[in-house]
Amino acid sequence: MPYLYRAPGPQKHPVPKDARITHSSGQSFEQLRQECVQKGILFEDPDFPANSSSLFYSERPQIPFVWKRPGEIVKNPEFILGGATRTDICQGELGDCWLLAAIASLTLNEKALARVVPQDQSFGPGYAGIFHFQFWQHSEWLDVVIDDRLPTFRDRLIFLHSADHSEFWSALLEKAYAKLNGSYEALKGGSTIEAMEDFTGGVAETFATKEAPENFYEILEKALKRGSLVGCSIDTRNAAESEARTPFGLIKGHAYSVTGIDQVNFRGQKMELIRVRNPWGQVEWNGSWSDSSSEWRSVGPAEQKRLCHTALDDGEFWMAFRDFKAHFDKVEICNLTPDALEEDALHKWEVTVHQGSWVRGSTAGGCRNFLDTFWTNPQIKLSLTEKDEGQEDCTFLVALMQKDRRKLKRFGADMLTIGYAIYQSPSKDEHLNKDFFRYHASQARSKTFINLREVSDRFKLPPGEYILIPSTFEPHQEADFCLRIFSEKKAITRDMDGDVDIDLPEDMEVTAEELEYILNAVLQKKKDFKFKKLSLISCKNIISLMDTSGNGKLEFKEFKVFWDKLKKWTNLFHQFDTDKSGTMSSYELRTALKATGFQLGCHLLQLIVLRYADEGLQLTFDDFLNCLVRLENASRVFQALSTKDKDEEFIHLNINEFINLTMNI
Repeated sequence: MPYLYRAPGPQKHPVPKDARITHSSGQSFEQLRQECVQKGILFEDPDFPANSSSLFYSERPQIPFVWKRPGEIVKNPEFILGGATRTDICQGELGDCWLLAAIASLTLNEKALARVVPQDQSFGPGYAGIFHFQFWQHSEWLDVVIDDRLPTFRDRLIFLHSADHSEFWSALLEKAYAKLNGSYEALKGGSTIEAMEDFTGGVAETFATKEAPENFYEILEKALKRGSLVGCSIDTRNAAESEARTPFGLIKGHAYSVTGIDQVNFRGQKMELIRVRNPWGQVEWNGSWSDSSSEWRSVGPAEQKRLCHTALDDGEFWMAFRDFKAHFDKVEICNLTPDALEEDALHKWEVTVHQGSWVRGSTAGGCRNFLDTFWTNPQIKLSLTEKDEGQEDCTFLVALMQKDRRKLKRFGADMLTIGYAIYQSPSKDEHLNKDFFRYHASQARSKTFINLREVSDRFKLPPGEYILIPSTFEPHQEADFCLRIFSEKKAITRDMDGDVDIDLPEDMEVTAEELEYILNAVLQKKKDFKFKKLSLISCKNIISLMDTSGNGKLEFKEFKVFWDKLKKWTNLFHQFDTDKSGTMSSYELRTALKATGFQLGCHLLQLIVLRYADEGLQLTFDDFLNCLVRLENASRVFQALSTKDKDEEFIHLNINEFINLTMNI
């Protein structure tokens, strides 16, 4: 039975098992560790070096950072000392309280913590200066390897640290997350729910405390019992209020974690309490039920012990639930499953995932306010076929996530304002045009368009067929996105832009001949895309580019990486094929190549045009694809050369050497 890969449209949500290797060497954590042990050396990570490039991209350190391994900081370092707990998270000189609040919440869920922080590592036997952590990203788990060199000043960690200075798991976790996002600076500012999702692959839900349902206490109690991660914060009205302290000791615009909820007998009545933690490791609530408040005198020692009440300035405190609702504005819950917290029933959820892109001039249409372009956005058909048990409607949840925006901050990218709308589908099975949206209103939509990484909402609609349209608020804004659709009963989804199911061979490997068949079958399905069939030589070039194992075939993971590239390249070609003739003018090639990341000088561009354009100065998609594949190959060779010659800041190639690389690989 062949493996069914739906690419790049709906895919089955993967069950986390082995995380994908991300290190540039292609080696796993254990392979890298064993190699270091055999050589008697400590690991140094070339992907995230111990220098300023891993720290900041827009500023210079105000103090001299010294990178040190834990064994150079303390005599007997420990990875985890006495269990990983919320008191191991103390904020340093980096504005990433949102991340630290999520880590504190993570320590309350033993199973989730063991996934993110693998237990197969320590400073004991087999130590080689290498550690690894696992994060969820856009529907897959990634294994992130780091060395244990950490930024210090006067032998103290600059950033995240444990209250016990000999414990290092939390500092190393922060470093791995910084590597995932490109630098430590990339972690400045954010929403707790973002990291919570990266730790669990869960689904976000946000409550405004002033508008929360009457059973909000029960909702939070249920969330914590189910292992959900919970954070909270106080809104700010302007930048000046950020991290301003209130008279009650709370910090505005600061991310806290909710670490407990309980009731206590107080003067003959049940008092609802909630426990909150400030990741600073100090600065606490000073109102009713704070650490040293008089209310605790009415609570017996046994009850105080049960609630783990202490009078330490450790950043954690209890407060009355009514005070919590009055002083905090927002609560973020990351549910490990999409089960509604308002009900007791647990459900088995069907999940599909769509990976897509908004491309300027092609699929970046903006919201419904921009009727002329809105219809060009990606359109996903959703078929709700079964009603909920004993209900007339179908329950489903839609979560739209914009990808890699934090990683792109160094290039000036910000979070885009995103959302989605859901329309009743007409009988025609095709991409809906402008006139449809002129005369039809949406059946449902996201509560708001907002500049968060993910927007998620729960819906109930009658069985039927619908069109879901994810978009940015403004048109012409580019980003990749991941769209997850959770449904209580089986739902069928399909990308309306012509993506098809692909049966990969049973050996999960694709030869050049099989790739030729697959790609031509897919491209023929695109109704608005004219092209001549891709040649076998093109497919051999593709395999040459993507084949990391050297077996002359594309393995499944390699195919997935290539498919993401192909979709972007196809969208670009479609954008520059202005007359929809199936060809692109060579005059547009410079701009098209720049959009893919290649900026070439005039001489080189002229040579490429001579090689790939026809007599009418037109390029077919096959020509365009071959050009990109060979440029990618050249880029890979350059990177290999730069790795070999670390003493040279630049690679020096003459024009003939460059031509040989780009034309003959």
